[in-house]
Amino acid sequence: MRLASLFAALALGLAACGPSQETTTPTAQQPVEIPEIYKARTDRGPDGEPIPIAAVRAAYLNDRNTRQLVSYNGTEAPGTIVVDPYARVLYHVQPGGQAMRYGVAVGRAGLTFEGRATIARKAAWPSWRPTDNMLRTEPQLYGQFAGGLPGGMQNPLGSRALYLYQGSVDTYYRIHGTLDPSSIGKATSAGCIRMFNQDVIDLFEQIPTGTEVIVRSQAESVAMEGPMQETPEGYVVPAAAVQPTADPAATAQVASAPMQTAMVASAPVEPAVPTGFTDPYAAMTAVPAATSVQPSLVSDPFATDAGFVSPVESAVPSR
Repeated sequence: MRLASLFAALALGLAACGPSQETTTPTAQQPVEIPEIYKARTDRGPDGEPIPIAAVRAAYLNDRNTRQLVSYNGTEAPGTIVVDPYARVLYHVQPGGQAMRYGVAVGRAGLTFEGRATIARKAAWPSWRPTDNMLRTEPQLYGQFAGGLPGGMQNPLGSRALYLYQGSVDTYYRIHGTLDPSSIGKATSAGCIRMFNQDVIDLFEQIPTGTEVIVRSQAESVAMEGPMQETPEGYVVPAAAVQPTADPAATAQVASAPMQTAMVASAPVEPAVPTGFTDPYAAMTAVPAATSVQPSLVSDPFATDAGFVSPVESAVPSR
């Protein structure tokens, strides 16, 4: 009898010390749902061939990068495109005080043009080749592309390109897709304005040639968006949304100062280009992170006496 009582006590003691059924059951990880608009799709290439476009990883889809309809307090007419290279967003103005907002990546060329232009040309899966000046100054970098690159996922302009002109003059300013979706929202591009391939396709299908584009200056950006601050990950967010520091004076300085648009070379989470392809623009982020980029001071190694020449967007279509 006493032996039976001892076994019962041991059993109760083990049950009390052991974890409950609730704590031993592992919590199932819920898969991150990618919005339908950013899922993988197949597009038609320049010769009618199918081109697969990979889904955008959920890690790249923060609130400011994700395409969404937002309230818009600008005065531009519906149909206008407004590019803010300092807040790193692009607006397609809609009726009723709204706009479709897209996240963009900004390169050095994206900070050298401001004002008004018109989309004079649109290209799906645009081809590309370096300019003669690029081949002459950096043959070791661009020589491999002297014959041009056909449109496709190996092309630095991505799925679509919009070419901005002022009258008959090419501004060398482009809005285009990307080889590197991890760059969107950052200042890591050597080109002008990059978008997710899914987003630039959406914009491309909605706008005709002749669409007016307004590119904001830094002062206009601060007036419309407020001061922006760059996060350690390389994105920008409204300065007011950043946690205040312990020093009130430092907080006031951040809120009043214009955004530091730093060209930060962040390591992409996934390969920036398909395996076996060399991205000719990977080394073009030469501005130190601590330097405030002023458009008038931005220089380019391929610039000529004729003016600024972007290493990407001034490239001549090969067809």
